[in-house]
Amino acid sequence: MSRIDRRVAVTGAGAISPLGHDWASVHLRLRECRNAVRHMQDWDRYEGLNTRLAAPAEPFELPAHYNRKTTRSMGRVAIMAVRATELALEQAGLLGHPVLKSGKVGVSYGSSAGSHEAIGDFGRMLNEHTTEGINATTYLKMMSHTAPVNIGVFFGLTGRVYTTSSACTSGSQGVGSAFEAIRSGKQVAMIAGGAEQLDATAAAVFDTLFATSVRNHEPDSTPRPFDAHRDGLVLGEGACTLVLEDLEHALARGATILGEIVGYGTNSDGQHVTQPSADTMAQAMRLALEDAGLQPDAIGYVNAHGTATDHGDIAETTATASVFGQRMPISSLKSYVGHTLGACGAYESWITLEMMREGWFAPTLNLEERDPRCADLDYITGEGRELQTDYVMNNNFAFGGINTSIIFKRWKD
Repeated sequence: MSRIDRRVAVTGAGAISPLGHDWASVHLRLRECRNAVRHMQDWDRYEGLNTRLAAPAEPFELPAHYNRKTTRSMGRVAIMAVRATELALEQAGLLGHPVLKSGKVGVSYGSSAGSHEAIGDFGRMLNEHTTEGINATTYLKMMSHTAPVNIGVFFGLTGRVYTTSSACTSGSQGVGSAFEAIRSGKQVAMIAGGAEQLDATAAAVFDTLFATSVRNHEPDSTPRPFDAHRDGLVLGEGACTLVLEDLEHALARGATILGEIVGYGTNSDGQHVTQPSADTMAQAMRLALEDAGLQPDAIGYVNAHGTATDHGDIAETTATASVFGQRMPISSLKSYVGHTLGACGAYESWITLEMMREGWFAPTLNLEERDPRCADLDYITGEGRELQTDYVMNNNFAFGGINTSIIFKRWKD
């Protein structure tokens, strides 16, 4: 079967997130326009760390089969990824399905890094010259492919494994690579997404770049994507898994279709590790449109990467306006959950898809006065917007100049 004959459906989604772990919970928080940012008192002990803000995942319980044996190779990032995947497979009707072990189902999943506790154990070895704390599973928890590997082992998947460890595009490259694997006929279904656990060391990465918000005593007022008075990003935490499936296979087994992925574009700036390029961001969006066979006016909404960093917001909005013009409705979900790093590409894709199904799109919180350096777009602010559209785009951009753009299509029975 040729590539053009393969359509790719989203048949399941699962998440562990700061707003809750199902669409009903997340949707309620979006409607209430309440963010999940809080003051992290535990971070007060770190001398030199300026930010004290983050959006940790809501507490979650694990079923009994998450026991010592099944989780011994997992740190928190892998546990969140596996649990989100279980929820997604359950929604898709594939949990325990024979196809999972057929070799026709693979994993395309990423995180910026493995679990920080395990990384710390090796760091202690270098600093204190002792292997105390290091055991047979320490590396398995630390390795960059800990999430996809543990997903594969937990569910007995024998298809291909892609590890998309590319910082803020880990999740979106996970989804995009899975889409391409199914469309090309290499796999019937893919577990796709990303995860990230919260840690003060990750905050320090951005803190040293003066890119974190320091509104430490007013967490509900930050982050402020695109706002003239924004002062940086806030880190978040979570995991999100999408089950992608060959549309014919999904329909044949009577699956519920949440939507389709019809276009994916990814490229790199090739210029600077941390300074974004509007030109190549725009090109990634055009690549996705070309991949989907769509003109810009077909897209009804863009979910922005929208980190609330100075250069990032300006470059991204400039790129978006160059592709779509001033008429494009746009908002940033990071104003609710902060920057979930490796998870954001998948998590924001899922919410964007659900908002399209709902016909309602959340506003950017705390956007009160647009930075005049940000391009003139149709920023959704204040209240959400009722909007019917057949196509939406989710964009994500990462350190290293990695750009991604994914287009989702409304499913019509």
